[in-house]
Order: sequence, then C-alpha cells, then structure tokens
Amino acid sequence: MLALAHFVCDFGLQTDRMAREKIAGGDVTLNWRWWLVSHAATHGLAVALLTGIPLLGLAETVLHAIIDWSKGRLRFSLALDQSLHLACKLLWVVLWVSIQS
Repeated sequence: MLALAHFVCDFGLQTDRMAREKIAGGDVTLNWRWWLVSHAATHGLAVALLTGIPLLGLAETVLHAIIDWSKGRLRFSLALDQSLHLACKLLWVVLWVSIQS
C-alpha cells in the first residue's frame, strides 16, 4: 500500500507545474521551497495515514524532500530517485513491524 500511495502522490497528485517549480531555479509562481515542501507533505500524509504513525509521516516528508532536492541539484535519474523513495517505504515497513512487536 505504501508503494501504491507513493506512485499516486508522485504521478497522480503532482502536477507538471509542481514537478518543474519544486527545483531551485525552476520556480516562477512561488518560491521552489513551497512547491517542494507541499509535494513532500502529500507523501508524509499518505505514510502517516497508512501506518497510523505520524512520526513516520514526518520522517517521510523530510526524506522525500531531501531526495527530490538532491535529484534536482545532482540531476540523477528517475530510476535512482524512485529506488530511493521505495527504499524509504521499506524502511517504514521495518520500523512499523518493530514498533508493533
């Protein structure tokens, strides 16, 4: 479910404008930080809702923003970007399971 929510947030809910303007220098209508944080927050909300753990949602928001900022700054591939995001989801599952035990 976390992976599916990720793809909905990244490809369904993220507009073309958001994808362009969340990168420093690509911003036109708002400062890029607003676009990046709002996009990352959709991911954090999805993780918090699915796991029931708001702290994991906050961690997702922060890590998602760092990964997306790094992708824009370092210009790495979509495959690496998505792999890093999905690795975070695996980390949340591991943490969730350990908390439940």
